[in-house]
Amino acid sequence: MATSNDLNLQNLKVEEAMAEKLHFDRTPEEVEKALNEWVKKPLLANQKKPDEKILPKSDARNILITSALPYVNNVPHLGNLIGALLSADVFARYCRLRNYNTLYICGTDEYGTATETKALEEKCTPRQICDKYYDIHTKIYKWFQLDFDYFGRTSTQKQTEICQDIFWKLHKRDLVFKDIVEQLYCDTCQRFLADQYVAGTCPNPACKYNDARGDQCDKCGKLINTIELVEPKCRICRNTPQIKKSDHLFLDLPKLQPDVRSWFDKSSKTGHWTNTASSITEAWLNEGLKPRCITRDLKWGTQVPLEGYTDKVFYVWFDAPIGYLSITANYTDNWEQWWQQPDKVELFQFMAKDNVPFHAVIFPSCLLGSQDTFTVVNHLSGIDYLNYEGAKFSKSRGIGVFGDHAQDTEIPSDIWRFYLLYIRPETTDSNFSWTDLMLKNNSELVNNLGNFINRAITFCEENFAGKIGNATKLETPLDQLFVAQITNELNAYLEVMEKTRLRDGLKCVLRMSRFGNQYLQMKEPWIKCKGSDADRADAEISIALALNLVYLLSLVLQPFMPTTSNEIREQLNMKESNHALENAFHCYLPAGHTVGQARPLFKRIKSDLAEQYRKRFGGQRRF
Repeated sequence: MATSNDLNLQNLKVEEAMAEKLHFDRTPEEVEKALNEWVKKPLLANQKKPDEKILPKSDARNILITSALPYVNNVPHLGNLIGALLSADVFARYCRLRNYNTLYICGTDEYGTATETKALEEKCTPRQICDKYYDIHTKIYKWFQLDFDYFGRTSTQKQTEICQDIFWKLHKRDLVFKDIVEQLYCDTCQRFLADQYVAGTCPNPACKYNDARGDQCDKCGKLINTIELVEPKCRICRNTPQIKKSDHLFLDLPKLQPDVRSWFDKSSKTGHWTNTASSITEAWLNEGLKPRCITRDLKWGTQVPLEGYTDKVFYVWFDAPIGYLSITANYTDNWEQWWQQPDKVELFQFMAKDNVPFHAVIFPSCLLGSQDTFTVVNHLSGIDYLNYEGAKFSKSRGIGVFGDHAQDTEIPSDIWRFYLLYIRPETTDSNFSWTDLMLKNNSELVNNLGNFINRAITFCEENFAGKIGNATKLETPLDQLFVAQITNELNAYLEVMEKTRLRDGLKCVLRMSRFGNQYLQMKEPWIKCKGSDADRADAEISIALALNLVYLLSLVLQPFMPTTSNEIREQLNMKESNHALENAFHCYLPAGHTVGQARPLFKRIKSDLAEQYRKRFGGQRRF
């Protein structure tokens, strides 16, 4: 009578015949090198002590990671997550696995017009809005398993102190000047209308988007002055505002252009910048930097300390990026060790393309202009937009999945993480599709990754009483090639992950498991285990190699799907193991180790469920 494992293997043959054909084609030199590493003792991962503050170390690679600070006045959607926070989380987890000394800092962006507008809508104070949405954001990010070292907020005393200090240093160097600005003023509301208080038609002739906001058009990305909007309307009362004059302060970016250009040329060549980030920054510099207003006629924000301007606050795009510094300062009193030792720290920043100009031009201008030897971004992962079923995300129209609704579906957070990273818009805009999510889940996770892991553990349980054989001496050419091939795939994974090409990293993981499936099909241990003693010994080694790949998969998958990674290690009975991720495939599982019980890792998503969610999040109803 056939075992459950035999039936699984038979059912898989047809599916594998249709899969990508892979080749074990490493050179003899690669094989020899891989086998030498295979038998070496694997390195353990570093463990942070409870309540230990992470600070730069002299004998380590120090990695500082930030993701664009999410506005506190709304609920993040899937595009917000993959554009910044989730991507940074994956890279931070990867860096920790590599034993890099890593600090991942993020927090809510709480000052500015957007918060005042939301407070008016909800008839409460800006502080109450910030408290409410900070809690909402925190719960959403916890459900998505975002593992910040510290998640703070910008409306703090540290923010005021550091922001004003940088301002005074810029002012002292004559990099700030006064000017009169024409602004839109609403007679009905009795106030100047800055940025998000105004909506109108984009002045870009090639765009003409009819819901452009006061500082940037969401459709074409053009930065605009409020008075440039065609047919502007006050977003509070919907009346037409008039133009009035107001005194403001400007950052003299033209004076800083040579410094910014010199820094960018070096950083973009020596660091890992996405093409999107580099091209946007290059375009700004080639056009020539222009003075930028850094103050606003608001109450909610960091107060301008200069006499005559104390009734104003700093513009959010001068103030908000400084939040990275102040949030770090709220994490540790020794924050300068991260932010004022550029020779010891590498700064990685993650964001969507609309945030690139502020992080690649304006924020570096402020840091360089202060002449305070700040850590300025070394690697900038600016990516394109994620759309939803061919349309833009819209909470008001009920289009798209937002963070507070994702957890109300039957889909675990690991699957959300997997699919968002699989379609991460690294080179062009990408599209979330329920049909595609279903297909990728069923083919890549259920048929490929989950099937390989389940068949290897199940076979060991049913044929070797769960005990792993000795695989340190490999004499069969295919076994040796297998180790070399997985080593090659592992190094391909490490190469793209180092360059923040996370989507490519995930695809390397899936290729590893496909190699595992193909290796078992070629070795046929289910036949050999019923043959001679020599055949059975060969089958035992085959399964030992497969299970060591299963363990490696738990490591390389951990940044992407942490819950699944833990479940794999539990099924291997290696939950307490804590190995680092190295450049070599090692024999992690000692001979005689007993595996745990195999359980399916993933569930199929049926087409009717995908269709149900498409209707639910397709704009047919408001939330």
